[in-house]
Amino acid sequence: MLKVVGASYGRTGTTSVRLALETLGFGPCHYMRELFTSPAHAQEWLRVAEGGAPDWKRLLDGFASTIAWPAAFYWRELAAVFPEAKVLLIVRDPASWYASMRRTLYRTRPAGAGPAANVRDQVIEKIVWQGTFSGRFEDRDHAIGVYLAHLDEVREAVPSGRLIEFEPSHGWEPLCAALGVGVPDVPFPTANTTDEYLRRAEQAGVLPPR
Repeated sequence: MLKVVGASYGRTGTTSVRLALETLGFGPCHYMRELFTSPAHAQEWLRVAEGGAPDWKRLLDGFASTIAWPAAFYWRELAAVFPEAKVLLIVRDPASWYASMRRTLYRTRPAGAGPAANVRDQVIEKIVWQGTFSGRFEDRDHAIGVYLAHLDEVREAVPSGRLIEFEPSHGWEPLCAALGVGVPDVPFPTANTTDEYLRRAEQAGVLPPR
């Protein structure tokens, strides 16, 4: 049963916060990597992305939290299905966020994500690049406008007692206070920086070595 619904876009610190949630007992946390590890799970997400009626409790069975895409695209639906769950919104400076997105996720976007592409790439294309950014991510002003409008939408829709608005640079205290748990005696995670992402992409042959 979900305890935390992630409403945050990727490249806002979601990997670090995912690790933090799991450290605090709110794991497993569903994130985009699940599309890479289970073909059946990815196929079900594709069905949802193509307009199929989702069974959210079945699709997210076994997860205590979600973060980033693909689930963040459906944050309203998830918040309604799991009314006791907190809604987590991670915020980042818009210009910094766009630069990171363009250097990482968009740069490694598959060249072809049509029906012949693998299922996970189709899901990402439909939910992120088309569903979220309407195929206009390269238009910086448009993409940042979408990002800012999303922040406002979540803030307006979710009651203050349910919404957790968080910046990873603030560390454990505000997140733990909002979740009602103690502060662990370990450093707050820092993971999947732009350099780390690009290094992995180079090692995997997705990008040429710098």
